[in-house]
Amino acid sequence: MNTRPFIYIGSQAVDQLVNYLAHHEMRRVTLVADTNTYSVLGARTKEALAVAGFNVHPVILTGPEVIVDEQQVVEVMLNNDAQERTFVAVGSGTITDIVRFVTLQTKSAFISLPTAPSVDGYTSPITPMVIKRLKVNGPGHLPQAVFADLDVLRGAPQSMIAAGVGDVIAKWTSTADWKLGRLVWGDHFDAAIAARFDQALKSIVDAVDEIGVASEEGIRALMQGLIECGLCMTDYGSSFPASGSEHLLSHFWESRLLAERRPALLHGAKVGVGTVLAAGFWQQVRAIDYADAARRLEVSQLPDPEQEIARIRVCWPFAVTQVQAAQARFLAMTKVDYEALKTTILNHWDEIQSVAAGVPSPSTVVDVLRKVRGPTTTKEVGLEERDLTDGLEYAYYLRDRLSILRLRRVLDLS
Repeated sequence: MNTRPFIYIGSQAVDQLVNYLAHHEMRRVTLVADTNTYSVLGARTKEALAVAGFNVHPVILTGPEVIVDEQQVVEVMLNNDAQERTFVAVGSGTITDIVRFVTLQTKSAFISLPTAPSVDGYTSPITPMVIKRLKVNGPGHLPQAVFADLDVLRGAPQSMIAAGVGDVIAKWTSTADWKLGRLVWGDHFDAAIAARFDQALKSIVDAVDEIGVASEEGIRALMQGLIECGLCMTDYGSSFPASGSEHLLSHFWESRLLAERRPALLHGAKVGVGTVLAAGFWQQVRAIDYADAARRLEVSQLPDPEQEIARIRVCWPFAVTQVQAAQARFLAMTKVDYEALKTTILNHWDEIQSVAAGVPSPSTVVDVLRKVRGPTTTKEVGLEERDLTDGLEYAYYLRDRLSILRLRRVLDLS
């Protein structure tokens, strides 16, 4: 198990950071921010460190859109000097992920100074990256410490606060997908980690009214929930339990936006919308009794592998090789294999319905998102109708897993 990072959530984050660095004799610091986060918190942090006698080397990323891709990673590495330094990431998910990856490669320590409660990745060892304009999960490592300033977090744009809520409530459907994979696909399941996800989710839902008005109590609860979800991924060893159908939809949309050079959208906002859609499919499963499931499975046919490859070429033209590799297990299935899968699904139907019963209705998910003024439809989040249609049709190809999106196809759900 990974060593736990030191966590501070309060109103004196910068002072606590200075004291922490001094105590650990980290006198040389590379401070990484973008132009927005530098003005919000980076400049104040740099000044406090300089006054305290630290050697501070700022790296400020510029441009209309900063993403975790090859260009930004190399830019940070090239703009750093040759001295051994502790990296301080001042920003939200993007800046944190860039620094997470860079410091793994340079074997440097890094500390996170969040500027928005927008993602659950602050305490995750996974680096979501864009490589050749495809969203992938790359390597990274944990921050040594996280210093979250409540005043700064409360002042974050409401859209980013809502995105954080979207990233946490995704556990309603990601955990259901995880349980489905355990039942019919042999995925490893950890009940203790699932229970921790559930508790983090409950804490956010219980505080949603306070989060909606960005109260100190609400934002503290949100940040604590985001940190706990990240630690759950760390303890499991990957983001798999926290990334179900709702994340597959988000990754498809993000990859398409990148490929078509359309403006990026907040990860948690897309995930929240994906959670609404995934919850709808789980609601359909809940309404299918054993006899109906048997009828649907009886007529379900193994997709032709050549037709599947053709579909991948159509829907993932910018990542055919990677996506086809992810589908190798499905593409290699024989009719005997598919019949065995259908039998397994039917044999576990009561348990699958029990999983479905644990997923709230889409209207419940929508209600939570609306309380924090988050988007609830693809149109509201800024996507086109074709993005919705294609996401539902093709997003599940991205990963080797049996999620509700793939079960939807097997059962021919609407």
